[in-house]
Amino acid sequence: MKRLWNINSSDSDLKESLSKELGLLPITAQLLLNRGINSVELAQSYLTPDLNNIHDPFLLKDMDKAVARLIKAFDDKETVALYGDYDVDGTTSTALLTMFFSDIGIKTISHIPERLIEGYGMNKDAMKLISDNGASIVITADCGVSNAEEIEYANSLGLDCIITDHHELPEGILPAYALLNPKRPDCTFPFKGLAGVGVAFNLVMALRTRLREVGKLKDAPNLKRYLDIVTIGTVADMVPLIDENRIFVHYGLKEINNNPRVGVKALMDVSGVKQGEVKTDSIGFKLAPRINAAGRLDKASTALNLLIETDERRAIELAEELDRENSLRRQIEQSILDEVFGMIESGEYGSKDDKAVVLYKEGWHQGVIGIVASRVVRRYNKPCVMIAIDDDGVGKGSIRGVNSVDMLEGLRHCDKYLDKYGGHKAAAGLTIEKNNLEEFKKEFISFMNTNINDKELTPTIELDGEIAFGDINSGLVGEIEKLAPFGQANKEPVLCVKEASVKQTTIVGTNHLKVKVGSNGSSIDAIGFGMGDFHPLKGPVDVAFSPYIDTWKGQRNLKLIIKDIKTEGKN
Repeated sequence: MKRLWNINSSDSDLKESLSKELGLLPITAQLLLNRGINSVELAQSYLTPDLNNIHDPFLLKDMDKAVARLIKAFDDKETVALYGDYDVDGTTSTALLTMFFSDIGIKTISHIPERLIEGYGMNKDAMKLISDNGASIVITADCGVSNAEEIEYANSLGLDCIITDHHELPEGILPAYALLNPKRPDCTFPFKGLAGVGVAFNLVMALRTRLREVGKLKDAPNLKRYLDIVTIGTVADMVPLIDENRIFVHYGLKEINNNPRVGVKALMDVSGVKQGEVKTDSIGFKLAPRINAAGRLDKASTALNLLIETDERRAIELAEELDRENSLRRQIEQSILDEVFGMIESGEYGSKDDKAVVLYKEGWHQGVIGIVASRVVRRYNKPCVMIAIDDDGVGKGSIRGVNSVDMLEGLRHCDKYLDKYGGHKAAAGLTIEKNNLEEFKKEFISFMNTNINDKELTPTIELDGEIAFGDINSGLVGEIEKLAPFGQANKEPVLCVKEASVKQTTIVGTNHLKVKVGSNGSSIDAIGFGMGDFHPLKGPVDVAFSPYIDTWKGQRNLKLIIKDIKTEGKN
């Protein structure tokens, strides 16, 4: 699919000033300006993340109440139940709380629901089990804001519910003992983009602080040691890597690379990720999918047990189990994806002019349809709803959006057909009865057809700037790396060169384009993943790319990852 190029530009005087005062290349100053960093002070803070700049956790509404209740539990030696979501964010949140409470001497039990049996969020059977096991407090991790009825039931059992969540809040009052969520309308916490694990970490910070203030915690654990777990959950949940998240991930990556805990090291080993080389993409594409595989196909408790494991041999066994689950997940995903692409190309999903795709079928695996929906969005640049129907005629759906289109608004418009729904604007989930599917499909697609304009469905690649070919060098890569960690709202920089020559081109692997691009006699090796359709490539071409240093057998070589190509007469 051809994409529009949006090449960012900025005030040349400001760029020159930043470049001179910070001692950076002009293009690096441009990268900072593109990210809203428009002063020397902001740039220095951005380039040197500092744990002293994290926000006061007590700014989260209800934090005082939550901490006070947990101090009472600490004094009275109560049992605390930890109830986490089955994705990476929920699993890491639960692991974080488990380890911290263990370190300070609070007894915990944990429960992560099985996706195919219990579904998303809290459920009454689990609340009853938790009560029967002697807990008096339930702390949710990355879930709970959509469970007013279940919280009311937990209250009736004598359980105090402390909700830690970051999802959008539905209307109505949640009958929880405390609700920690920066998206609460009455919450003054200055950063709204925390992951669920970030909210849980703020609870940990607040509780540790208060316990020390009142003299109840003499040997307080070093919280920096937990930032590896916070980092994995934050990166995996694709929240914006700015503000507090950026600080967490900056230090968390250091923990993973310098001294990974036993479970994380085992996961790195089965994923082929070397210690010292872990970056955000290593987490997003290697570590997180294996943690997620447990919750998608079987029990997320396997991943939880790995993260908190201290025995090296047992950790290796658990990591290998997750690796096998991930391989199976990929096979199931590919099978459904091939089927879905066939349905779309044949017109089975509806008109190709529709601005959304809604597909449902019996037999699809509920654990992978979210991934498939994301793949559909990337290929067709339309919102996608994938619904798997179980043997009881109940559909569980995953929704993925594009650009600024609000998926929750679309679901609210169709809520008369839904049993329940929730999530974020860009990604959500739903439950629906089989006999409501066709009406929901018509209503949802009609809403999207009316409310989405063509521009929102036009794929666009954001470029940080144009650069001369001769200015692509290792010094540039070094300065770009100062902007890491990269992720949502802080994307890895993408630059472009115009009129580059093509020295040679070939296909490698599964449809990847390997090419030498150059100018004035010099050239650089480049790879375009999944871009084999451009072969054979002839110059001159405009190339959008990210530069990097490839290290192989002690040799460091400058290379490019191609993001898009404009060829003469084609674009």
